[in-house]
Amino acid sequence: MTSLPALPTAKKLGLVIDLDVCVGCHACVVNCKEWNTGGYGAALSDQKPYGADVSGAWLNRVHSFEVVPEGGEVVGEAGEARIVHFPKSCLHCEDAPCVTVCPTGASYKRAEDGIVLVDEEKCIGCGLCAWSCPYGAREMDLAAGVMKKCTLCIDRIYNETIEEVDRQPACVRTCPANARHFGDLGDPSSVVSVMVAERGGIDLMPEQGTRPVNKYLPPRPRTSLAACASQMAKGEDTSGATGFFAWLDGMLDRI
Repeated sequence: MTSLPALPTAKKLGLVIDLDVCVGCHACVVNCKEWNTGGYGAALSDQKPYGADVSGAWLNRVHSFEVVPEGGEVVGEAGEARIVHFPKSCLHCEDAPCVTVCPTGASYKRAEDGIVLVDEEKCIGCGLCAWSCPYGAREMDLAAGVMKKCTLCIDRIYNETIEEVDRQPACVRTCPANARHFGDLGDPSSVVSVMVAERGGIDLMPEQGTRPVNKYLPPRPRTSLAACASQMAKGEDTSGATGFFAWLDGMLDRI
């Protein structure tokens, strides 16, 4: 079996995902697939890319949940309904069970930055790591016969041949809502660590004891539609308007 680093890694590279602003557009999913298929890494195969029974390897997925407001049995019964989009990939756990269960040493956690990787030369495709992962973050590539997973785009973040602005995971670089952030969560002063501290970032399924490096920022409380409607009903006081704005206000009142 494979061992984790003897000491906790000082550097903990990972993602912080803001569930408050993720719009579920799947741009991160598509760009992850594109980079890992056409970039520097080994290609992710598709067996049935079209049709009803789609089959292929994807390292990042987005799940969407309809949230039942507190006090209601169905959405919209008590309070305002909302949809939460939940992106999920490997969380690069500090106590990664996928590493310790691997019989060949193919799965390992890097001591220098905490990233969990798979050595495809050693992987025998037994699937033990997938069964041990509580997050379902491992993907068997049926064409290659090996297990694949999120690498935090290690071939991008350390690649000095590309522009510095692009030296971050493909999913982070492509997010149009700025919901995904990358950095060192082992450094309390890093941007991502400050984000987690200020917003109360949480672990996914902490009861599993895996201590994931990736964190999620919970959705902020919403202002109810009723409260918004009451504010809109008050309207804007334009009694003090003069000149052009007074004329414009009068014209708009006639419409």
